[in-house]
Amino acid sequence: MSNKIRIGLDIRDLRIAKTGSRTYLEEIYNQFKSDKYDCEFVFFDTSIPVYTGQYKLLKLIEHIRFIIWKQIILPIKANLNHCDILFCTDYFVPYFTPGFKAIPVFYDAFFFEYSSHYNAQWLKLFKIFGVNAAKKAPFIITITEYARNRISHFTGIDRQKIKAIHLAPKKMAVAEPEPGYTPTFNIPTSKFILHVGTLEKRKNLVRLIEAFNLLRLSGHHDYSLILVGQPSPKNDMDDSAAISEIIDRLGLRDFVLTPGYASDQDLAYFYKYAEIYAFPSINEGFGVPVLEAFHHQLPVIVSDNTCLPEVGGDAVLCFDPFNVEDISNKMKALIEDKELRSELIKKGSERLKLFSWERNAEELIKTFRAAVNKN
Repeated sequence: MSNKIRIGLDIRDLRIAKTGSRTYLEEIYNQFKSDKYDCEFVFFDTSIPVYTGQYKLLKLIEHIRFIIWKQIILPIKANLNHCDILFCTDYFVPYFTPGFKAIPVFYDAFFFEYSSHYNAQWLKLFKIFGVNAAKKAPFIITITEYARNRISHFTGIDRQKIKAIHLAPKKMAVAEPEPGYTPTFNIPTSKFILHVGTLEKRKNLVRLIEAFNLLRLSGHHDYSLILVGQPSPKNDMDDSAAISEIIDRLGLRDFVLTPGYASDQDLAYFYKYAEIYAFPSINEGFGVPVLEAFHHQLPVIVSDNTCLPEVGGDAVLCFDPFNVEDISNKMKALIEDKELRSELIKKGSERLKLFSWERNAEELIKTFRAAVNKN
């Protein structure tokens, strides 16, 4: 009889998720399929199509089906497959866990911090089936020490039960743009500053645009600002209207570009030829674009709050995200101080080595083993 621990992974979310949680599940799924680890793995999925549209009645039915999957079908599958651990990467684990232990992933505390931005019924389900089940779990996985502290603060769960395991950059579909490739829209200047992410209010892009305007007023007219990303699907979180308004008010329509969705070739081009990566967010769970910028040897400036200094370490230049002048000064420093620029690029390449999906999977399995042995 095998002494290997048996780990079940819920992969149903691969049919639904479109954001960072999908990337996380994909990468962990790929690691667990690779035969690198001294464990047995079982992957649980549904054969029933998952509804992802906007029709309210069908969305309600899908929510009910989701609860049935999590609270009835999944624990039965885990029990019948003799799992020691059931790992769920979408906040929700079964409340009853006959014969196994369940461990969820909580990426951040946004459900608590921005509760008004979420569907009221979904929040009730999260608190009943997500938080309460997590309190019974031997451990909860999160992605930064910052998120660990916030989750503990809002849920009352002991920090010792919450394990912070850092993410890694996603492998880009196109690592390098094709030789001679030019993006699908015109960039009016020879140099540009880059930001990649959804146009949400927490991304703080209005202040970044105001800071960019100060940069131009200081004499750096040979730069554009490219904000890659689509509007938020949640209207009260979306900041695209305010972004468009500030661009027009400052007369920057030709120099602040908002291309929306970027093709793989365009994205590879932006990362390769950008001069600076700017990350002014006022709330993040992790900030994977920091690592993607390191990978492309870009100097990075980030907000001095939440998890971004933790992820960037001494390889980033920090600013006060509420101080437009400070943001502008940090961009200016990287433009004018070539030695500082080179130093950050070098440190970024070194820091990137600390983050890998192999290391993430190893830390997960170490946590699973501890959970199996925990009373």
